[in-house]
Amino acid sequence: MAFQILKLNSTVKFMKLRIPAMILSTLLILGSLTSLVVNQLNWGLDFTGGTLIEVGYEQPANLESIRAQMDAGGYSDAIVQNFGSSQDVLIRLAPRDGVKAVEIGDQVMETLRADGTKVDMRRIEFVGPNVGEELTEQGGLAMLVALICILIYVAMRFEYRFALGSVAALAHDVILTLGLFSVLQLEFDLTVLAAVLAVIGYSLNDTIVVSDRIRENFRKIRKAEPEEIINISLTQTLNRTIITSLTTILVLMALFYKGGALIHGFATALLFGVVIGTYSSVYIASAVGLALGISKEDLMPVEVEKEGEDLEPL
Repeated sequence: MAFQILKLNSTVKFMKLRIPAMILSTLLILGSLTSLVVNQLNWGLDFTGGTLIEVGYEQPANLESIRAQMDAGGYSDAIVQNFGSSQDVLIRLAPRDGVKAVEIGDQVMETLRADGTKVDMRRIEFVGPNVGEELTEQGGLAMLVALICILIYVAMRFEYRFALGSVAALAHDVILTLGLFSVLQLEFDLTVLAAVLAVIGYSLNDTIVVSDRIRENFRKIRKAEPEEIINISLTQTLNRTIITSLTTILVLMALFYKGGALIHGFATALLFGVVIGTYSSVYIASAVGLALGISKEDLMPVEVEKEGEDLEPL
């Protein structure tokens, strides 16, 4: 017997709230796009290029004092922030022509130790600007290709209205996730890009399960309106959705709190993406299909006429 965490005796009227949900999603998308235009993304070193230096202090670091030291040493463009704990500091510098990363690291350490403070070098990384530009281009192209491939697959697997709803849900999830990082100015690096692509896969899987159940019920339930059939389908998949989302969130919470600073952005993007992906499978993908006029006739299998079927019996 399948495990159920909810026992529903009636159908949940999900589509009753589709209009308020669509309005909310539209406002969130507009807000995200506005932030992406105004604030843009806080691109990580992987995309911008430059030098990244991680240092450690014996006592909690005073970020304002460190910024003043860097400014006095000729590094006014330095971005200084805590990294994991108050004693660990991450310093990012823009690319400098003709200067090696090792030399920059030595100069920065001399600047930080000028007042006699004991500072330990933890690591230093350097990414050229050409590599950063290539990663930005390839990352955007990867998301675009993923969405196009998904559109083609769902259109062939189900029906074009479901395909448009699925891609609308995926675009909704990607835009809101990027908007979150833009509004909060969280660093967007390659691990976050990987998380965004993972969100696309998770959301698609959820949407496919829901779409398959909707198609099955359209063929099985003869006397019911499309909205009622969609509500029945969503109710039937509710247990599976909740169990999948909760188990995924538990793992991501562990990564968020115990995974360290290097994986913090990855876990943040996935946590937000799982929640918003579950929401979009219900109120974006299904609602778009309903708005486009999905009906029983669109999902019924094509009858294949057998050879000799139209011949009169002897």
